[in-house]
Amino acid sequence: MSGVPVGQVQLGQYGPASHVIAHISDTHFLGAGRPLYGTVDTDTPLHEALAQLERSGQPIDALVFTGDIADTGETDAYRRIRDLVESAADRLGARVIWVMGNHDKRAPFRSELLRETGNGASAAAPVDAVHDLDGLRLIALDTSVPGYHHGAISAEQLAWLAEVLREPAPHGTLLALHHPPIPTMVSLMSLLELRDQAGLAEVIAGSDIRGILGGHLHYATTGLFAGIPVSVAAATCYTIDPSAPARQLTGVRGGQSINLVHVYPESVVHSHVVLGDFDPATRFDSEFLARIEAMSPGERTEAFSRQA
Repeated sequence: MSGVPVGQVQLGQYGPASHVIAHISDTHFLGAGRPLYGTVDTDTPLHEALAQLERSGQPIDALVFTGDIADTGETDAYRRIRDLVESAADRLGARVIWVMGNHDKRAPFRSELLRETGNGASAAAPVDAVHDLDGLRLIALDTSVPGYHHGAISAEQLAWLAEVLREPAPHGTLLALHHPPIPTMVSLMSLLELRDQAGLAEVIAGSDIRGILGGHLHYATTGLFAGIPVSVAAATCYTIDPSAPARQLTGVRGGQSINLVHVYPESVVHSHVVLGDFDPATRFDSEFLARIEAMSPGERTEAFSRQA
Protein backbone atom coordinates (compact mmCIF):
# COMPACT_ATOMS: atom_id res chain seq x y z
CA MET A 1 0.00 0.00 0.00
CA SER A 2 1.24 3.46 -0.88
CA GLY A 3 2.05 6.04 1.76
CA VAL A 4 3.52 9.51 2.22
CA PRO A 5 7.28 9.49 1.66
CA VAL A 6 9.25 10.21 4.82
CA GLY A 7 9.47 13.93 5.41
CA GLN A 8 6.76 14.89 2.91
CA VAL A 9 4.24 17.43 4.13
CA GLN A 10 0.59 17.44 3.03
CA LEU A 11 0.09 20.76 1.24
CA GLY A 12 -3.54 20.51 0.07
CA GLN A 13 -6.90 19.20 1.21
CA TYR A 14 -6.31 15.58 0.25
CA GLY A 15 -4.06 13.08 1.94
CA PRO A 16 -1.92 10.59 0.06
CA ALA A 17 -3.39 8.00 -2.29
CA SER A 18 -3.91 4.62 -0.67
CA HIS A 19 -2.87 2.90 -3.90
CA VAL A 20 -1.05 3.88 -7.10
CA ILE A 21 -1.44 1.78 -10.25
CA ALA A 22 0.33 2.09 -13.59
CA HIS A 23 -2.24 1.36 -16.32
CA ILE A 24 -0.54 0.24 -19.54
CA SER A 25 -2.18 -1.13 -22.66
CA ASP A 26 -1.75 -2.51 -26.16
CA THR A 27 1.94 -3.31 -26.31
CA HIS A 28 1.47 -5.64 -29.34
CA PHE A 29 4.85 -7.38 -29.08
CA LEU A 30 5.93 -9.74 -31.86
CA GLY A 31 8.32 -12.66 -31.60
CA ALA A 32 12.07 -12.11 -32.01
CA GLY A 33 11.59 -8.37 -31.57
CA ARG A 34 10.16 -7.95 -35.07
CA PRO A 35 8.68 -4.50 -35.79
CA LEU A 36 4.90 -4.32 -35.99
CA TYR A 37 3.74 -3.82 -39.61
CA GLY A 38 7.42 -3.97 -40.49
CA THR A 39 8.03 -0.41 -39.23
CA VAL A 40 6.71 0.07 -35.67
CA ASP A 41 9.18 -0.46 -32.82
CA THR A 42 6.98 -1.87 -30.04
CA ASP A 43 9.76 -2.47 -27.51
CA THR A 44 11.30 0.97 -27.06
CA PRO A 45 8.12 2.76 -25.90
CA LEU A 46 7.52 0.14 -23.22
CA HIS A 47 11.14 0.45 -22.06
CA GLU A 48 10.53 4.22 -21.87
CA ALA A 49 7.32 3.75 -19.90
CA LEU A 50 8.95 1.52 -17.32
CA ALA A 51 11.97 3.81 -17.05
CA GLN A 52 9.72 6.83 -16.49
CA LEU A 53 7.85 5.00 -13.75
CA GLU A 54 11.11 4.18 -12.01
CA ARG A 55 12.39 7.73 -12.45
CA SER A 56 9.23 9.16 -10.91
CA GLY A 57 9.87 7.51 -7.56
CA GLN A 58 6.14 7.00 -7.13
CA PRO A 59 5.17 4.05 -4.92
CA ILE A 60 3.60 1.85 -7.62
CA ASP A 61 1.46 -0.97 -6.23
CA ALA A 62 0.72 -2.72 -9.52
CA LEU A 63 1.44 -2.64 -13.24
CA VAL A 64 -1.87 -3.44 -14.95
CA PHE A 65 -1.76 -4.31 -18.66
CA THR A 66 -5.21 -4.15 -20.27
CA GLY A 67 -4.73 -6.50 -23.17
CA ASP A 68 -3.19 -7.01 -26.59
CA ILE A 69 0.07 -7.89 -24.92
CA ALA A 70 1.25 -9.82 -27.99
CA ASP A 71 0.09 -9.01 -31.50
CA THR A 72 -0.29 -12.59 -32.73
CA GLY A 73 0.01 -14.58 -29.50
CA GLU A 74 3.56 -15.79 -30.13
CA THR A 75 5.24 -17.59 -27.24
CA ASP A 76 8.48 -15.66 -27.70
CA ALA A 77 6.66 -12.32 -27.62
CA TYR A 78 5.05 -13.21 -24.30
CA ARG A 79 8.32 -14.39 -22.81
CA ARG A 80 10.16 -11.24 -23.88
CA ILE A 81 7.62 -8.83 -22.46
CA ARG A 82 7.18 -10.95 -19.33
CA ASP A 83 10.88 -10.85 -18.51
CA LEU A 84 11.12 -7.12 -19.21
CA VAL A 85 8.08 -6.23 -17.10
CA GLU A 86 8.77 -8.61 -14.22
CA SER A 87 12.31 -7.22 -13.90
CA ALA A 88 10.98 -3.65 -13.72
CA ALA A 89 8.23 -4.70 -11.29
CA ASP A 90 10.82 -6.21 -8.97
CA ARG A 91 12.70 -2.92 -8.89
CA LEU A 92 9.47 -0.99 -8.30
CA GLY A 93 8.15 -3.44 -5.69
CA ALA A 94 4.97 -3.74 -7.77
CA ARG A 95 2.62 -6.56 -8.68
CA VAL A 96 2.03 -7.40 -12.36
CA ILE A 97 -1.51 -8.00 -13.61
CA TRP A 98 -2.13 -9.17 -17.17
CA VAL A 99 -5.53 -8.83 -18.88
CA MET A 100 -6.49 -10.63 -22.10
CA GLY A 101 -7.06 -8.68 -25.33
CA ASN A 102 -8.44 -9.65 -28.73
CA HIS A 103 -4.94 -10.15 -30.18
CA ASP A 104 -3.90 -12.42 -27.32
CA LYS A 105 -4.15 -16.22 -27.38
CA ARG A 106 -5.41 -17.84 -24.18
CA ALA A 107 -3.15 -20.91 -24.05
CA PRO A 108 0.24 -19.14 -24.41
CA PHE A 109 -1.08 -16.21 -22.36
CA ARG A 110 -1.71 -18.62 -19.50
CA SER A 111 1.51 -20.61 -19.87
CA GLU A 112 3.93 -17.73 -20.48
CA LEU A 113 2.51 -14.69 -18.69
CA LEU A 114 0.64 -16.40 -15.85
CA ARG A 115 3.02 -19.37 -15.70
CA GLU A 116 0.08 -21.75 -15.45
CA THR A 117 0.24 -25.38 -16.46
CA GLY A 118 -2.58 -27.32 -18.06
CA ASN A 119 -4.17 -27.90 -21.42
CA GLY A 120 -7.45 -28.65 -23.10
CA ALA A 121 -10.61 -26.94 -21.85
CA SER A 122 -8.92 -25.14 -18.95
CA ALA A 123 -6.31 -23.51 -21.21
CA ALA A 124 -9.04 -22.33 -23.62
CA ALA A 125 -11.35 -20.91 -20.93
CA PRO A 126 -11.68 -17.14 -20.38
CA VAL A 127 -8.82 -15.71 -18.33
CA ASP A 128 -10.71 -14.08 -15.46
CA ALA A 129 -9.05 -13.37 -12.12
CA VAL A 130 -9.39 -11.47 -8.84
CA HIS A 131 -6.41 -9.69 -7.30
CA ASP A 132 -6.17 -8.24 -3.79
CA LEU A 133 -3.93 -5.17 -3.63
CA ASP A 134 -3.88 -4.56 0.12
CA GLY A 135 -7.64 -4.16 0.29
CA LEU A 136 -8.17 -2.74 -3.19
CA ARG A 137 -9.76 -5.44 -5.31
CA LEU A 138 -8.86 -5.57 -8.99
CA ILE A 139 -10.91 -7.85 -11.24
CA ALA A 140 -9.40 -8.87 -14.58
CA LEU A 141 -12.23 -9.75 -16.97
CA ASP A 142 -11.53 -11.47 -20.28
CA THR A 143 -13.63 -9.86 -23.02
CA SER A 144 -11.85 -11.59 -25.91
CA VAL A 145 -13.72 -13.72 -28.45
CA PRO A 146 -11.36 -16.33 -29.95
CA GLY A 147 -11.00 -15.76 -33.69
CA TYR A 148 -12.52 -12.25 -33.62
CA HIS A 149 -11.53 -8.72 -32.67
CA HIS A 150 -14.80 -7.55 -31.08
CA GLY A 151 -15.48 -8.17 -27.41
CA ALA A 152 -18.10 -10.11 -25.48
CA ILE A 153 -18.82 -11.44 -21.99
CA SER A 154 -20.57 -14.76 -21.53
CA ALA A 155 -23.49 -15.42 -19.21
CA GLU A 156 -21.19 -17.64 -17.14
CA GLN A 157 -18.69 -14.82 -16.77
CA LEU A 158 -21.42 -12.40 -15.69
CA ALA A 159 -22.64 -14.88 -13.07
CA TRP A 160 -19.06 -15.26 -11.81
CA LEU A 161 -18.62 -11.49 -11.68
CA ALA A 162 -21.87 -11.02 -9.77
CA GLU A 163 -20.72 -13.57 -7.20
CA VAL A 164 -17.34 -11.87 -6.78
CA LEU A 165 -19.02 -8.48 -6.27
CA ARG A 166 -21.46 -9.82 -3.69
CA GLU A 167 -19.08 -8.79 -0.89
CA PRO A 168 -17.47 -5.32 -1.13
CA ALA A 169 -13.72 -4.88 -0.74
CA PRO A 170 -12.21 -2.62 1.97
CA HIS A 171 -10.99 -0.04 -0.59
CA GLY A 172 -13.50 -0.88 -3.32
CA THR A 173 -12.92 -2.50 -6.69
CA LEU A 174 -11.38 -1.64 -10.05
CA LEU A 175 -12.56 -3.61 -13.08
CA ALA A 176 -9.91 -4.13 -15.79
CA LEU A 177 -10.91 -5.32 -19.26
CA HIS A 178 -9.69 -4.82 -22.80
CA HIS A 179 -12.81 -3.64 -24.66
CA PRO A 180 -14.07 -0.48 -22.89
CA PRO A 181 -17.87 -0.21 -22.51
CA ILE A 182 -18.14 3.33 -23.88
CA PRO A 183 -18.77 4.79 -27.35
CA THR A 184 -15.87 5.47 -29.68
CA MET A 185 -15.69 8.41 -32.05
CA VAL A 186 -13.80 6.26 -34.58
CA SER A 187 -16.59 4.60 -36.56
CA LEU A 188 -14.66 1.52 -37.69
CA MET A 189 -13.63 0.80 -34.11
CA SER A 190 -17.30 0.65 -33.11
CA LEU A 191 -17.52 -2.60 -35.10
CA LEU A 192 -15.00 -4.02 -32.65
CA GLU A 193 -16.66 -2.77 -29.47
CA LEU A 194 -17.76 -4.80 -26.46
CA ARG A 195 -21.13 -6.26 -27.43
CA ASP A 196 -24.23 -6.81 -25.28
CA GLN A 197 -23.16 -4.26 -22.71
CA ALA A 198 -26.54 -4.18 -20.97
CA GLY A 199 -25.81 -7.42 -19.14
CA LEU A 200 -22.56 -6.05 -17.73
CA ALA A 201 -24.28 -2.83 -16.68
CA GLU A 202 -26.93 -4.80 -14.81
CA VAL A 203 -24.30 -6.74 -12.86
CA ILE A 204 -22.03 -3.86 -11.88
CA ALA A 205 -24.55 -1.06 -11.25
CA GLY A 206 -24.63 -0.31 -7.53
CA SER A 207 -21.55 -2.45 -6.83
CA ASP A 208 -18.35 -1.28 -5.15
CA ILE A 209 -16.61 -0.84 -8.52
CA ARG A 210 -15.00 2.60 -8.43
CA GLY A 211 -13.44 2.62 -11.88
CA ILE A 212 -13.15 0.63 -15.10
CA LEU A 213 -9.76 0.37 -16.84
CA GLY A 214 -9.74 -0.41 -20.56
CA GLY A 215 -7.58 -0.40 -23.68
CA HIS A 216 -8.24 -1.50 -27.28
CA LEU A 217 -8.91 1.95 -28.77
CA HIS A 218 -5.25 3.03 -29.06
CA TYR A 219 -6.12 6.53 -27.85
CA ALA A 220 -6.74 7.83 -24.35
CA THR A 221 -10.33 8.64 -23.50
CA THR A 222 -12.80 8.62 -20.62
CA GLY A 223 -16.52 8.12 -20.12
CA LEU A 224 -19.21 6.74 -17.82
CA PHE A 225 -20.77 3.29 -17.83
CA ALA A 226 -23.51 2.26 -15.40
CA GLY A 227 -22.58 5.39 -13.45
CA ILE A 228 -18.95 4.27 -13.12
CA PRO A 229 -16.00 6.22 -14.58
CA VAL A 230 -14.21 4.49 -17.46
CA SER A 231 -10.57 5.31 -18.25
CA VAL A 232 -8.93 4.03 -21.44
CA ALA A 233 -5.14 3.98 -21.70
CA ALA A 234 -3.68 4.66 -25.13
CA ALA A 235 -1.35 2.08 -26.67
CA THR A 236 2.39 2.04 -26.15
CA CYS A 237 3.03 0.62 -29.65
CA TYR A 238 1.27 3.19 -31.86
CA THR A 239 -1.78 5.41 -31.44
CA ILE A 240 -4.95 6.06 -33.41
CA ASP A 241 -5.40 9.72 -34.32
CA PRO A 242 -8.85 10.90 -33.10
CA SER A 243 -8.44 14.06 -35.23
CA ALA A 244 -7.89 12.19 -38.50
CA PRO A 245 -10.12 13.20 -41.41
CA ALA A 246 -13.69 11.97 -41.21
CA ARG A 247 -14.28 8.35 -42.22
CA GLN A 248 -10.63 7.43 -41.76
CA LEU A 249 -8.86 5.26 -39.20
CA THR A 250 -5.24 6.36 -39.01
CA GLY A 251 -2.58 4.86 -36.76
CA VAL A 252 0.45 7.05 -36.08
CA ARG A 253 3.90 6.46 -34.64
CA GLY A 254 3.64 9.06 -31.90
CA GLY A 255 1.64 10.12 -28.87
CA GLN A 256 2.22 6.86 -26.98
CA SER A 257 1.30 7.08 -23.32
CA ILE A 258 0.28 5.27 -20.15
CA ASN A 259 -2.00 6.24 -17.29
CA LEU A 260 -1.34 6.58 -13.58
CA VAL A 261 -4.27 5.67 -11.33
CA HIS A 262 -4.29 7.18 -7.84
CA VAL A 263 -6.88 5.72 -5.48
CA TYR A 264 -8.01 7.97 -2.64
CA PRO A 265 -10.72 7.38 -0.03
CA GLU A 266 -12.82 10.06 -1.74
CA SER A 267 -11.93 9.56 -5.40
CA VAL A 268 -10.01 7.70 -8.10
CA VAL A 269 -7.86 9.96 -10.29
CA HIS A 270 -6.52 8.92 -13.72
CA SER A 271 -3.52 10.86 -15.08
CA HIS A 272 -2.26 10.72 -18.66
CA VAL A 273 1.53 10.27 -18.95
CA VAL A 274 3.07 10.89 -22.39
CA LEU A 275 6.16 8.79 -23.14
CA GLY A 276 9.45 10.41 -24.06
CA ASP A 277 11.93 13.05 -22.93
CA PHE A 278 11.02 16.69 -23.52
CA ASP A 279 12.81 19.98 -22.87
CA PRO A 280 11.50 21.62 -19.68
CA ALA A 281 9.60 24.87 -20.02
CA THR A 282 9.76 25.55 -16.28
CA ARG A 283 10.78 23.62 -13.18
CA PHE A 284 10.48 23.86 -9.40
CA ASP A 285 12.99 21.46 -7.91
CA SER A 286 13.00 19.47 -4.67
CA GLU A 287 14.88 22.21 -2.82
CA PHE A 288 12.13 24.68 -3.66
CA LEU A 289 9.50 22.19 -2.47
CA ALA A 290 11.41 21.69 0.80
CA ARG A 291 11.37 25.45 1.43
CA ILE A 292 7.62 25.54 0.80
CA GLU A 293 7.05 22.59 3.13
CA ALA A 294 8.94 24.39 5.91
CA MET A 295 6.53 27.35 5.78
CA SER A 296 3.24 27.82 7.56
CA PRO A 297 0.04 27.44 5.48
CA GLY A 298 -0.31 31.21 5.25
CA GLU A 299 3.27 31.69 4.18
CA ARG A 300 2.85 29.02 1.49
CA THR A 301 -0.13 30.87 0.06
CA GLU A 302 1.80 34.12 -0.13
CA ALA A 303 4.93 32.47 -1.54
CA PHE A 304 3.34 30.31 -4.23
CA SER A 305 -0.31 31.27 -4.78
CA ARG A 306 -0.15 35.08 -4.80
CA GLN A 307 0.18 36.51 -8.30
CA ALA A 308 3.24 38.66 -8.95
